Amino acid sequence: MTSIWLDRADTFTTDPFEPGSSYDTVVAGAGLTGLVTALLLARSGQKVLVLEARFPGAVTTGNTTAKVSLLQGTFLSQLARQYSQKQVQAYVDGNREGQAWLLRYLDENGVPYQRRDAYTYAASPQGTEKLREEVSAGTTAGLDMEYVRDAGLPFAVHGAVRLADQAQINPVEVLDVLVSDIRRRGGSIVGGVRLQDVTGSGPATVHTARGDVTANEVVLATGTPVLDRGLYFAKLTPSRSYAAALQLQEDQEPPPGMYLSVEQPTHSLRDYEADGRRLLLVGGHGHHVGRARSEKHHLGSLLDWAVQHYPGAVATHTWSAQDYLPTNLMPFFGKFPRGKGHIYFGTGYNKWGMTNAVAAAVGISADILGGNVPWADTIHHRVTAPSGALSAVALNAGVAARLASGWGQVAAQGLRKDREDQAAGPAPVVPAEGEGKVYREGPKPVAVSTVAGTTCKLSAVCTHLGGILHWNDSELTWDCPLHGSRFSSDGKLLEGPATKDLPAAGKV
Repeated sequence: MTSIWLDRADTFTTDPFEPGSSYDTVVAGAGLTGLVTALLLARSGQKVLVLEARFPGAVTTGNTTAKVSLLQGTFLSQLARQYSQKQVQAYVDGNREGQAWLLRYLDENGVPYQRRDAYTYAASPQGTEKLREEVSAGTTAGLDMEYVRDAGLPFAVHGAVRLADQAQINPVEVLDVLVSDIRRRGGSIVGGVRLQDVTGSGPATVHTARGDVTANEVVLATGTPVLDRGLYFAKLTPSRSYAAALQLQEDQEPPPGMYLSVEQPTHSLRDYEADGRRLLLVGGHGHHVGRARSEKHHLGSLLDWAVQHYPGAVATHTWSAQDYLPTNLMPFFGKFPRGKGHIYFGTGYNKWGMTNAVAAAVGISADILGGNVPWADTIHHRVTAPSGALSAVALNAGVAARLASGWGQVAAQGLRKDREDQAAGPAPVVPAEGEGKVYREGPKPVAVSTVAGTTCKLSAVCTHLGGILHWNDSELTWDCPLHGSRFSSDGKLLEGPATKDLPAAGKV
């Protein structure tokens, strides 16, 4: 599964990693948050190093549907039910600044993007009330939203919210320009090096498997923080959703705007022109990471929906992405708790990272450089409503059943209904191609899979906090249902709060 954005010749060449070197700021993560932060700091004259465990855009930014929109489903009305109008306004102001900065930057650097009207639509009568709430919340915050009956879709809707003149991008093209710009300003971008820990202060020591460097400031732009000091893994829901690029029949055209449904499962639509073809991009059908019976089924259901409305459409690419949803809705960014004032982070963008990532980068760089951003200060001083606290409790309920400790007893009692195919019993036969199983070998959970003819036997315990891993039958990966860490079939860490690969568990 490769996104349409990442389906290209490898164009990234890493800068050399120099253990023992010193920097003003080290940024971990070369997605949109990390690279915009690094650029803003490099512009100020700082010596900046970006550490990327894989390559720029490898995780969320390279797998997004890339809508740069201030209409974000029904998110503003959800915020308004939990926060004061001042807080909702601060969120809108931050996203407005993020959008304006990004589009201005693209204009200045000749990077193409498309202006599109954004729509949130209701496919059922029940959804129209949510639309009207969104119009109320958005217009109160100064957005020129309107309720319309026709959204230009090839199927009937019961109403829609429209916000004109939003934008859509190719996110990897944006990252390419940011990488070049940072390097022109003296910054370094190193791929294949993962931040594992940060200790000390003034300067801090950044630890990696390739050696250590020092920095006055450290920015964690890793999707979810890879340091556990603020316990953000317990404040975020890791969500996996799916996307596809579709070649339509000659008599069909993608709809004229960008779209997101009110109903679950969500359906997102936009167009994209590639190689003279105008493709339809669809997305949605998300779920908590590692807790789906079959990821392949989620992707298949999305494709079935698309073909139902666009008969004869053929998928050219399918992929999935991981996002982190804060239990109290509002994104987190700024100074990291217990970071001694020298560690910063951004996370929890609720699937709207194209504006929130840039807003977070603006806020983080202002903190480091001594600037003042009023909307960021307001967001920092938010107070979580009881509903947000209850969401956090609900998220963490039942975690014990997915921990390695006590796993055998729980499984033997038949309580792991979401793991009926992963029984605590004797070793299975070698799995068939594309399959993975978890079983108990003595007291230890073991994960075994077969991919491309190679069978690998690994520890089934996540290296973050000991969750029992789940086999992802669509991407052929091991996914943690606790906090979203993911590993390849041979144990290589792909993403999440974990910082170490899975250890081998002996011969198959």
